Amino acid sequence: MSQEVRIIWYGHSCFEINSGEAVIIIDPYQEVPGYELLELEADLVLASHEHNDHNARSRVKLSSRQANAEVEVIDTFHDPEQGNLRGTNKIHLVTLAGKRIAHCGDLGHALAKDQLARLQDLDLLLIPVGGHYTIDAATAAEIVCQTNPDVVVPMHYRDGKAGFKVISTVEPFLGHFDSVVHHDKSSFTLGEFHDSVVVLKNPKV
Repeated sequence: MSQEVRIIWYGHSCFEINSGEAVIIIDPYQEVPGYELLELEADLVLASHEHNDHNARSRVKLSSRQANAEVEVIDTFHDPEQGNLRGTNKIHLVTLAGKRIAHCGDLGHALAKDQLARLQDLDLLLIPVGGHYTIDAATAAEIVCQTNPDVVVPMHYRDGKAGFKVISTVEPFLGHFDSVVHHDKSSFTLGEFHDSVVVLKNPKV
């Protein structure tokens, strides 16, 4: 019997992937307007790049347990100019409990064919949609169409007073899709939704 995989959003681009096999935190932030300070625990912490709204490893207390998960990295850039503006970025592809999950970090450009080929058959795609520092709504929507994941969760957008003022809200991204679920919680279990863009409830204080 396969383990349940729970996805918890802490705001911005910070997510917890939680199963009986591993607890993984991706892109913990030091401080982002409108979100509470993080105090998390995990078996493994991953950071897409070394900006302090994504690499606050000190906010995560690590266990001594080995995370039973496979983690692949797709090397990308934080901007459309080969990293000349904001440096490099990693897409983390996590496989655990039979589920494939991709976290795009601060992806800043459209993806090449070989990169897209590695992002097929995803159970979940976590993708930035707010623009300015990352890809915008249209580019994010194009990547969703090219990869066709079962579930998409947008991240790195502005929601009221939460998030950076210069980035967009989630609405321009949602306008590209017919099947959108506005979930009433900031977490869900994989398998709870299918063939949908799922907007998680803002976990801000």
